[in-house]
Amino acid sequence: MEHYAGIDVSLELSSVCVVDAAGRIAREAKVPSEPDALIGWFRGLGLQVSRVGLEAGPLSQWLYAAMRGAGLAVELLETRHVRGAFKAMPVKTDRKDARGIAQLMRLGWFRPVHCKSVPAQETRALLTTRKLLQAKHHDVEMSLRGVLRGFGLKVGPTTPRTFPGRIRELVEGHPTLAVVAGALLAAREALGEQLRGLEKRLRDQAREDERARLLMTAPGVGVIVALTFAAAVDDPARFRSSKAVGAHFGLTPRKYQSGETDVTGRISKTGDGGVRTALYEAANVILTRPVKGSALKSWAARLANRAGMRKAKVALARKLAVVLHRMLTDGKPFAAERAAATA
Repeated sequence: MEHYAGIDVSLELSSVCVVDAAGRIAREAKVPSEPDALIGWFRGLGLQVSRVGLEAGPLSQWLYAAMRGAGLAVELLETRHVRGAFKAMPVKTDRKDARGIAQLMRLGWFRPVHCKSVPAQETRALLTTRKLLQAKHHDVEMSLRGVLRGFGLKVGPTTPRTFPGRIRELVEGHPTLAVVAGALLAAREALGEQLRGLEKRLRDQAREDERARLLMTAPGVGVIVALTFAAAVDDPARFRSSKAVGAHFGLTPRKYQSGETDVTGRISKTGDGGVRTALYEAANVILTRPVKGSALKSWAARLANRAGMRKAKVALARKLAVVLHRMLTDGKPFAAERAAATA
């Protein structure tokens, strides 16, 4: 008889449940959240497990890769889909979650997600760290402005180079404020140094990455956008068509239809928010800055005249996702003629 398993992953111990083809519970256990422990537990089970379900999460990709490499039929499940299936449960525990995942695997009512490769995960880690340092650098600067404003000291417009000098000029003659400003300026300088180091690392990586160089031939696409998109897509062949990429990253409208009600809403905003932001920024560059020979800009400009600039940027971001995916699939640089056909 076939059996199906569900794993609810936690930091230390994971809840595992195995059910048979009729849905009856065959085994339950708490297993350390380590690949060797989980692989050993399944091998010593003495049952034929047809599918093992893992909800996507921080540890799931690591466990998935190891268990898949050991020959187990593991599936990585989309988190939103799993949560939607469990909404009817009045009591939520790790044990019940494992049971629910096992039943989803038995019924086949699940949506598998792609487990990113190690290089893609490393690129994502670099991009996430850069974004964090950038945000903290900005927070320190704004906090310093806020502290001085409370004493009637207005920093005003500055550049990154003139900011420290302006601060020291304002706090001169204020011993306490000089200490506060010195500490925050030192923190700002340290964050800025690390941020510049990461950005150089990303530029070097884009220079050596063939896919990133290919994507950067498109208008509005720089180092960050190219690396973000390439790492998120990872394997272009996992999409049935390039048109599916826009929906995957939440750039297509929501749809609700029931009886005589038929509502088309705003974009769904599902999927990777970082990719969505990067594509929107690229669309903003195309529409607001001089771009030579871009049919995408002409198409988006006509749309902006009809529907407004904001909707045009979202639509252009969606089209850009389609074009970039097709470039990765074909391995060809950006061609204005093909982009015109797509638009």
